Amino acid sequence: MSYPNQPNPYGPPQGQPQGPPQGPPQPQYGYPQQQPMQPYAPFPGGPAGMPGIPAPTVMPGGVKAARVLLYVMAGLTLIGLALVVFLLSTINKASNSGYVSESNIESFRVGKGLLIAMIIGMVIWGAAAIVSATQFSKGGSGARVMAIVVCALGILFSFVFMPFGLVYDIMCVVCIVMVSKTDGAAWFTRPRY
Repeated sequence: MSYPNQPNPYGPPQGQPQGPPQGPPQPQYGYPQQQPMQPYAPFPGGPAGMPGIPAPTVMPGGVKAARVLLYVMAGLTLIGLALVVFLLSTINKASNSGYVSESNIESFRVGKGLLIAMIIGMVIWGAAAIVSATQFSKGGSGARVMAIVVCALGILFSFVFMPFGLVYDIMCVVCIVMVSKTDGAAWFTRPRY
């Protein structure tokens, strides 16, 4: 039991002036104050550099669309490759026949060289598009960068086939946009266990 004239041991100190403290702050009794928490990913091992954005567990629709576009462009490249090979064989048969004059043979050689270069470029680009599309399910920033590079090269090479190349340009731009969006970035930078 406490007496009315005794100071309360749990209250403010008696006999000191009330007001702002003078000098350095005095240590406080009780629990120590904690520092404010920083924003964090909703689970340990969340996507680095993206606080507060949960890692997707299902491939977003835009990323699926980009993968399908890469497969479609690879298929169209195979069709174009078959046409270029047919054109090369036709030019080869015409140059081997005796109906071509000597002055035109040089132009046939240049044409064959350009067609062979186109065939090599189409094979490499089509294989890169297929490899890039197959890496989408595994994720990783390398797959995303590869898809962007393949589509950028597709835009550059489509100028050779310009009336039909406009379709490639549109598909490549859509693919780059879908992969570069926030949900696409979250998909490619998600943790993989």
